[in-house]
Amino acid sequence: MIVSQNPNAEAVSHRGWVKGSHFIITISFLVLTVSGYVILMSHPRLYWGKAGNDLTPALFELPISRNYHHNGWDKSISFKHLNGGQVTAARTYDIFNQNGWGRSTHFLAAWFLVITGIVYLLAGFITGHFRFNLSPRRGELRLKLLWRDFISHFRMQPHTPGKYGLLQRVTYISVIFFLFPVVILTGFTMSPAITASCPFLLKIFFGHQSARTIHFFAAILLLLFLVVHLVMIARSGFKKNIWKITFGR
Repeated sequence: MIVSQNPNAEAVSHRGWVKGSHFIITISFLVLTVSGYVILMSHPRLYWGKAGNDLTPALFELPISRNYHHNGWDKSISFKHLNGGQVTAARTYDIFNQNGWGRSTHFLAAWFLVITGIVYLLAGFITGHFRFNLSPRRGELRLKLLWRDFISHFRMQPHTPGKYGLLQRVTYISVIFFLFPVVILTGFTMSPAITASCPFLLKIFFGHQSARTIHFFAAILLLLFLVVHLVMIARSGFKKNIWKITFGR
């Protein structure tokens, strides 16, 4: 979103495909955040490598549900109908488990985001939106200029009317071409059906559980971006900016 504090700024309208994709991706991301949190509450442990479960050491645990750090296992129980050393264990408490609807909702919302994201990418390249509006110019990628633009954002100083600031462009490019692809690809890697057809994903992200951990941290960065984005919108006029990115100019 283009944010300007200049009262004399010329009205610049976002294109229809930008507004539409912005709306769908925003709603999809909010649904993904809620359903992803529910999934994480069901198993608040993150691992590194190919496999991980309650009986294996975790990289770290998140204290977000009663399933966290419970230490509530009975003795190991062998599977009677299998030969060898396969074992399981019984919990000594009732767990939180809303994994079913959480995964289904997460999967559905993810496809809305993926399909809309592909349309946005194609339209962005075809119309030149990325090249003309988001790509930093030659010589702009310097720490001094980024710091200066950060300070101007922090102090809410006016920008050139109808133009994205340098920090905005760098942030949007990072989100569009790095964070979202990482979240989507690691999500694919967690699907056995997809990795059966595309096993190279397991090599790229070091296994199912490593992909889940990377997915978590990438989602946290996207959530942080959303929070900062909303704060900037609120500070520069929430109703005005929401109107610009939906139906107005």
